[in-house]
Amino acid sequence: VQLVESGGGFVQPGGSLRLSCAASGFTFSSFAMRWYRQAPGKERELVASMSSVGSSINYANSVKGRFTISRDNAKNTVYLQMNSLKPEDTAVYYCNAFRRRFGNDDDYWGRGTQVTVSS
Repeated sequence: VQLVESGGGFVQPGGSLRLSCAASGFTFSSFAMRWYRQAPGKERELVASMSSVGSSINYANSVKGRFTISRDNAKNTVYLQMNSLKPEDTAVYYCNAFRRRFGNDDDYWGRGTQVTVSS
């Protein structure tokens, strides 16, 4: 199982980035996909989530209206479009795949990609 994030980097406030997470080794279309982030000295927080078929989408209040999660089940990839970035968005962003089936949880994580928002 692999989740590989990409697209992070350094951007000025107000700028945009698009994160990608390429998945392999499991049935991607059966899993809910989530983006988390963790800033220095803070706990990991859920940023955005999308159900396996894309019918349910949720965002943290801090990113609503600025971030958009999407997925391409044909490409086994989930995306996070981040617009109007703020310094407080600076964090390591992690991709997560989650499925609960027959009382068991399957929970996979990527290694993260750094996003730095600064002038």
